[in-house]
Amino acid sequence: MLAILLAHVIAALAAPLCVRVSGRNAFYVLALVPLGGLGWVIANWGSTEQVRVAWAPSIEMNIDLRFDSLAAVMSALVLGIGTLVLFYCARYFQDDEPRLGVFAAEMVAFAGAMFGLITSDNMLLLFVFWEATTVLSFLLVGHNAEQAVSRRAAIQALLVTGAGGLTMLVGIIILGRAGGSYLLSDLLARPQPPDGIAVNVAVVLLLIGALSKSAIVPLHFWLPGAMAAPTPVSAYLHAAAMVKAGVYLVARLAPVFASSPPWHPLILTLGVASMVLAGLRSLQVYDLKLVLAFGTVSQLGFLILMVGLGTPDAALAGVTLIVAHAFFKGCLFMVVGIIDHGAGTRDLRQLSGIGRRAPALCGVAVLAALSMAGIPPMLGFLGKESALAAILDTDTLAGPGRIALATGVVLGSMLTVGYSIRFVWGAFADKSGRFSTAGADDHDRHHVQDRGLRDKSNRQWHAPGALLLAAPAVLAVASLAAGFAAPWLDELLDPYAKSLPGVLDSHLALWHGFNVPLALTILIIAAGFVLFGVRARIGEPARPRLGNADRAYDATLAAMDRLSMRMTGAVQRGSLPLSQATILGTLIILPVALLAMGTRTGVELRLWDSPLQLAIGAIMAAMAFSATLLRNRLASVLVVGVTGYGCGVIFALHGAPDLALTQFLVETLTLVFFVLVLRAFPSEIEDSRTAAFKMRRAVLAAGVGATVAVLAAFATAARSTEPIWHLIPDAAYIFGGGKNAVNVLLVDIRAWDTLGEISVLVVAATGVASLVFRSRRFGSAPRAVDAPDYDPDLVSWLPAGRLVDRRERSMVLQITTRLVFPTIMVLSVYFFFSGHNAPGGGFAGGLTAGLALTLRYLAGGPYELGEALPVDAGHLLGAGLALAAGTASGSLLFGAPPLTSAIWEATLPVIGHIKLVTALFFDLGVYLIVVGLVLDVLRSLGARLDKELGTDETASANGGFRS
Repeated sequence: MLAILLAHVIAALAAPLCVRVSGRNAFYVLALVPLGGLGWVIANWGSTEQVRVAWAPSIEMNIDLRFDSLAAVMSALVLGIGTLVLFYCARYFQDDEPRLGVFAAEMVAFAGAMFGLITSDNMLLLFVFWEATTVLSFLLVGHNAEQAVSRRAAIQALLVTGAGGLTMLVGIIILGRAGGSYLLSDLLARPQPPDGIAVNVAVVLLLIGALSKSAIVPLHFWLPGAMAAPTPVSAYLHAAAMVKAGVYLVARLAPVFASSPPWHPLILTLGVASMVLAGLRSLQVYDLKLVLAFGTVSQLGFLILMVGLGTPDAALAGVTLIVAHAFFKGCLFMVVGIIDHGAGTRDLRQLSGIGRRAPALCGVAVLAALSMAGIPPMLGFLGKESALAAILDTDTLAGPGRIALATGVVLGSMLTVGYSIRFVWGAFADKSGRFSTAGADDHDRHHVQDRGLRDKSNRQWHAPGALLLAAPAVLAVASLAAGFAAPWLDELLDPYAKSLPGVLDSHLALWHGFNVPLALTILIIAAGFVLFGVRARIGEPARPRLGNADRAYDATLAAMDRLSMRMTGAVQRGSLPLSQATILGTLIILPVALLAMGTRTGVELRLWDSPLQLAIGAIMAAMAFSATLLRNRLASVLVVGVTGYGCGVIFALHGAPDLALTQFLVETLTLVFFVLVLRAFPSEIEDSRTAAFKMRRAVLAAGVGATVAVLAAFATAARSTEPIWHLIPDAAYIFGGGKNAVNVLLVDIRAWDTLGEISVLVVAATGVASLVFRSRRFGSAPRAVDAPDYDPDLVSWLPAGRLVDRRERSMVLQITTRLVFPTIMVLSVYFFFSGHNAPGGGFAGGLTAGLALTLRYLAGGPYELGEALPVDAGHLLGAGLALAAGTASGSLLFGAPPLTSAIWEATLPVIGHIKLVTALFFDLGVYLIVVGLVLDVLRSLGARLDKELGTDETASANGGFRS
């Protein structure tokens, strides 16, 4: 299973290159990936396979995969139909299709994500794949991003299914806590299902996620809108992916939670409502894809209520319907794509005579439509007959409940027959006065994309090629063959049905004799023909009595926008002091209120350990107070910097040299960055901005300081067990192989935190560059050869030293920089390599290198920065993040949790004994990110600002003004 997932990941990454090399034929190669996975599924059918890879065992976040009877059925559909859809894509698209390589990658990744979702045993992992399908469907539906309708449909699908997924996550957490495990297999193996209010709430939340994913009323409206996607996406999304995820989840949970109080009211009521309402809409719309889309919503309601009924007979009927639906719906969507290719329209009012010109295509569509309508001997008939029998014989519902459910299913099935006939008639029948296929060249296969109605002058029929027709033909023939192979199919599907509590009494067969389900089938077919006959009277009303879900969605978004604007206007008035006061006031009120209401803890404070600490604290307080009085901006920054250095000294006095070193380096760089920015401001604060003493600000400042001090005291006093820091030194050496507990903590024990923090650094660098640069965010700093007055014959202590204006040039600084820069860089490398056992590490080493670059910039100007490190800052940031993430996941290849360190020791000639810890590579990523951040800030706030200031000064000298 892991190999199948990994194969899909590799294929998705390689897809753009394959398409660039082979064009649309690359889809044939990509189709081999799900086809290989299908081979594994077939080879392991009937067995139970489990895979467990440790990820974060302490929080039960592991890669737990399980392959059983239900997973086998769903995996076969996902991989099998995925193979056919990719095969279909090779002839559906043309080589000049925009973003075809990206589309191919997303399709392959979509198949892999669905397979991962189906085989996930850990519910948290299932959620990860669940949201992956949401994101990928967003990208696929919005493939034609230049069209407003595609963008709207993609965002709508993302918001609805994403919100449902987040709701489901809450349910997963509640259920995992209440049930004692996040593994589905553990929940299914329990003799008694978990119960209680918390479990019932969790079940409702899980069902909301499943119903939103499977487009069940009232969350169905995103699915018809998703028809803006290319037809292959629609075929796969409706047949085997995305919408089947919700059905799968209900089927997976039904053996345990079908008896839960909220289960049947939600599942059965909404399932029947979806069948009837969406079936009615399918008789009203005119776009063939919309007919099938609303038909999918109707069929999904049928599937949901059958797999959710909770009896073995209903489960067998439900899984049979899942297979049948995958076959006929995938086939019919691909048929619509062929019609759109050949005729240039999907409007059934404009189509006529295609059945005469394309009898093979018509035959394929008729077979699939017969299965959709439940006509014997198709597979759809087997599922519908079994479903009617299971509903009539169920003992989980009282008599009136059985009758109401059977009535709803019969009514929905009648509508299904009606829109199935309407689809075939609309697509293939001769309609006088409509679109004519005469005079077309059968060999002209002009490509027409899914963009709605076309100009009538272009509507000429272009016959499909054999390869384009092959994929839907396979599914249509499979629908027919499966009907005749009912006993064999029964053996494949009944293992899942037997997993539900109760006895499996039914079996799949084309003939069960004359019985009530057969009579209902005859009634359904006859009523379906009647509905087709009166279809003209079932037009879409101008004002639907039950409302319009799509308009309700728009109204909801508009209301949320208005609420957001009002809230933003209330708390963000454009005043920085007001915003700061709001934040700081909240910091004071909430913690103090909670402390006042909570249990008090005795606090014992020791003001200082030595008089030196008192002296340093007094200096820091004096400097902080001075910052509020000084009018010179640079002086204010310097005195604030003294408070930071004082904090570093206190760290050193307490035996934390690593923290002290980092504090000194950060404080120095911060001062430099402040100075770079302050160059654009006047040296003194203007009189108009000088504020007199304000009591409210003083009280707020004093309150914040007191609150932080009190919180720190209470947090320290609240500890009731041995502090964890007592264990860290030994854990650092035993598990991380290092004596520097601080560094090992950052790159090993709590490396997940560090990975998140360096990701924030990358985002911060991007933000700085975005604020300063209007076009390209990253780039290399300019080199001396790029300067307009560069003279290669001039000799200088620094390569770009001669380019600095004489009034600002300092020979002493340039000479010192020339001598000191290599030493600082060597020190940076030393800090990097020694950090695992001595003060230092990637962060300290990167900061040291950043100081060296800053020195080069201050001595030689912006061009010297390019000479010191002629590398794109974005490349450094990306390489560092990729290296850190790669190191994090690399341990998985060796069967260990991510970010698990491995230690290699060896004795080399001359060098002696060495020890290499894999965390060093993670630390190297941190080093590169810090250097990239410093380089980007210097390039943005330094070199770029120099250019802007120089332009302003030139304008001022020419009679202009400085902005």
